[in-house]
Amino acid sequence: MPTLHHRDEGSGPVVVLLHAGVADLRMWDTQVAELVPGHRVVRPDLRGYGHTPLEPGASYADARDVLDLLDDLGVERFALVGASYGGWVALQVATAAADRLERLVLLDALAEVVAPDEELRSFWREEGELVEAGDLDAATDLNVATFLGPDAPDDSRDLLWRMQRGVLGLQQAAGETEPGELPVDLDALTAPATVVVGLRDLAFFVATGRGLVERLPHAELVELPWAGHLPSLERPLETAHLVRAALEQAG
Repeated sequence: MPTLHHRDEGSGPVVVLLHAGVADLRMWDTQVAELVPGHRVVRPDLRGYGHTPLEPGASYADARDVLDLLDDLGVERFALVGASYGGWVALQVATAAADRLERLVLLDALAEVVAPDEELRSFWREEGELVEAGDLDAATDLNVATFLGPDAPDDSRDLLWRMQRGVLGLQQAAGETEPGELPVDLDALTAPATVVVGLRDLAFFVATGRGLVERLPHAELVELPWAGHLPSLERPLETAHLVRAALEQAG
């Protein structure tokens, strides 16, 4: 199993940042700059993202890769911050290592609490058709238009385009793979949780965030009227302060 490409910065309580499925570890640059004074921040590129390769035909589980990385780094206890697909991976990691988890922060997370609606399915179909046709640039344009809210600055929009285009290229080159998942048990996640929802996001993700707060034993909901799907790229500094406050509040 390849070691995940990652960055390990700072010292103090460990915070693990898990990127969205349209991005890589660079989406957290501003947040890391705010967290490193007082925290040790670990952020990996999952397989097929950023600088972590995805071998053709690979059989793997992203959550298992993250847990293996933390074990390799000697991390015993940690907080998890996950965005979008990274939130789904975070829920799997948290379930597998509930006794090691100190706090959970989810930003517009993917989770299996509501059924995908027609808006999301329509997006999936359009993206799939573009990828199948080999038009990865157009597929990237679609993702950026869908997942970045109107407050995103031009440099964030450009960064997301480059990250997503790289993801599509890596994953297309790998062909068919066998990604697996670890179980998720929301009832077992008793660590304090903050669930952040952008109210300009797709309706599926808004409903998912609200559903997570109802299901997680100790969760609070933070709704951002200005945010789409990726607040860390839309208002980077404001989101950094939000994440830091969530991590540092009393249990």
